[in-house]
Amino acid sequence: MSDLSRPSGPKIIAIANQKGGVGKTTTTINLAAALVEQKQRVLVIDLDPQGNASTGLGIELDDREFTTYELLLEDIDLDQVIMTTETEGLHIVAATVDLSSADMELIANEKRSFLLHDALRQTQMDSYAFDYILIDCPPSLNLLTVNAMIAAHSVLVPLQSEFFALEGLSQLMLTIREVRQSGNKDLRIEGILLTMYDQRNNLSQQVEQDARSNLGELVYRTVIPRNVRVSEAPSYAMPVLSYDSGSKGAKAYRDLAKEVLANSAV
Repeated sequence: MSDLSRPSGPKIIAIANQKGGVGKTTTTINLAAALVEQKQRVLVIDLDPQGNASTGLGIELDDREFTTYELLLEDIDLDQVIMTTETEGLHIVAATVDLSSADMELIANEKRSFLLHDALRQTQMDSYAFDYILIDCPPSLNLLTVNAMIAAHSVLVPLQSEFFALEGLSQLMLTIREVRQSGNKDLRIEGILLTMYDQRNNLSQQVEQDARSNLGELVYRTVIPRNVRVSEAPSYAMPVLSYDSGSKGAKAYRDLAKEVLANSAV
């Protein structure tokens, strides 16, 4: 049961970019872990049928009985879909490949764009006292991503430090503008996050310069470096903050969490 008149609960951030391989899931997992280190209670919504955020947080496939598929399309109790992780204070609604068929099923539902919005605003959600909900979006601008944007207060965009990176932003910005007009007039850009940054590489520096000159204050001061520890951590089913707490990648995500918290306080 959704009560849309009640006071706002946790801050909801969709982490989106229609391009694959830009660091969406890595950012979701590690920003969530870094926020938990800052004494925040965090829920990750895995909205990608690949289920990489679920795997990266140690949720075995056999344990994913109820997932984001049920959260969207069935009247299911939140206690059945919200799972704990190895990181205290960090919870997840996991995903499986079943979610890949949800897009087709959503088309026939007259509330198809608002299902996640309503699911995350059930009065039962209050009992979890989450401070943040991070939504790991699929690498496409489909109905699942639209659901995330209508449910969210803001969109965080990971941007890989590579050639043509900025060109791919235009379609995403257009989608955000359409969502503002059709279902979430208050949706804003949380920030643009430069990922896979190599300070020794002239191209990374050029992408950063272009991003900051075109997008200004929207670009986070923090950049996420290319870091082997960040790449290795998912294969051990843990955030890099747990896998190698002293690595450059872990430090960068801690810095990002502090920026996100500072922005929320404004």
